[in-house]
Amino acid sequence: MNLSKTWNQHVVKQENKSLVLKTIRELSPISRADIANQTGLNKGTVSSLVSELLDEHLIYESGPGESSGGRRPVMLLFNQVAGFSIGIDLGVNYLLGVLTDLQGKIYEEKIVKFSHLSYEQIQQKLFDTIDDLLSKTPKSPYGIIGIGIGVPGTVNNSGKILLAPNLNWRNIDLKSILQEKYKLPIIIENEANAGAYGEKKFGAGKDFTNLVYVSVGIGIGVGLILNNELYKGNNGFSGELGHMTIEINGAKCSCGNKGCWELYASEQALIKNAEHAGLLPAGEELSLEYLNEVAESGNKKAIEQFEIIGENLAVGINNIINIFNPQQIIIGNRMASAKHWLTEPLEKRMVDRTLWFQQKDLQIDFSELSTHSAALGVAAFVVENFFNNDSQNYSAAL
Repeated sequence: MNLSKTWNQHVVKQENKSLVLKTIRELSPISRADIANQTGLNKGTVSSLVSELLDEHLIYESGPGESSGGRRPVMLLFNQVAGFSIGIDLGVNYLLGVLTDLQGKIYEEKIVKFSHLSYEQIQQKLFDTIDDLLSKTPKSPYGIIGIGIGVPGTVNNSGKILLAPNLNWRNIDLKSILQEKYKLPIIIENEANAGAYGEKKFGAGKDFTNLVYVSVGIGIGVGLILNNELYKGNNGFSGELGHMTIEINGAKCSCGNKGCWELYASEQALIKNAEHAGLLPAGEELSLEYLNEVAESGNKKAIEQFEIIGENLAVGINNIINIFNPQQIIIGNRMASAKHWLTEPLEKRMVDRTLWFQQKDLQIDFSELSTHSAALGVAAFVVENFFNNDSQNYSAAL
């Protein structure tokens, strides 16, 4: 027996099967004949692969479609509730978990807010959130297919968290801990990368091939979609642009550098500036939500704090535009809630500072998914891993 030939046939079959399933996922409802036309596979091969996918409960048949002259064809649909994915955005002061089907539709979500917790305390809140979502998962052929976690820090290609400065985490192997506890595939990813993927797949970035997602929370992270692919760099460390220096003799950052962009344009910068401006609330914590409310009431001092952030955001975004020449910049995460106050100072500074030829065909948007970009992004990574479980490359073309 020629094992090499047998193996090659197996690989070709799996690739063809993946192609058929991808076609059904993207174009359903679709007939077998149309799948053959779309993929270039012969009708016999398509029919055989469709039978396997039906047996595996990944697709199902519905009533006949429109006839083009002969018998009305049976239509095939993707079974998006064949399994479910858990995606978690683990922020510095919050934890957002979502339970989605295989097409990214949210079935359950849970948000927990906190401040100044130890690693052990955050880990317990993470376990509690996962357990809660697991308990609410509908019955399905494949159940939970995996768990994705987006973290605000540097994650290597193996999923180890090397540094999350705003959480004061170093060398945390959260992936192994979760795999041991839940016995499920686990994906750990930088939250800005996850947010970029989420926006590209489900949000404001759907129609763009080169986009930059700027996640503005306690810190700033950047995710890059270049030529329709998530760009992660050589070791997975790309996008740490919140730590580019914009003030050469600036304040010391938790990363060890001085004058980092996130010290001047993030949620932590907003809170610090608001404190200095005397915008302290009576009997409650100074927060982004509080400052949004005060600005809504017409408080000029609060509006001014957001305008400062908008101008400082423009400084870093201008650098990003000069480096990458993207079609689109998306501003996401918690600070996207202040769109009303940030847009004008941001755009004014951009017009004043951005090179004129960079402004052509450039669009600046705020996230359509609000605070859900990263959670949906990591849930989508889990789904892609499920469908490509012979590959560890989560940066495949979108």
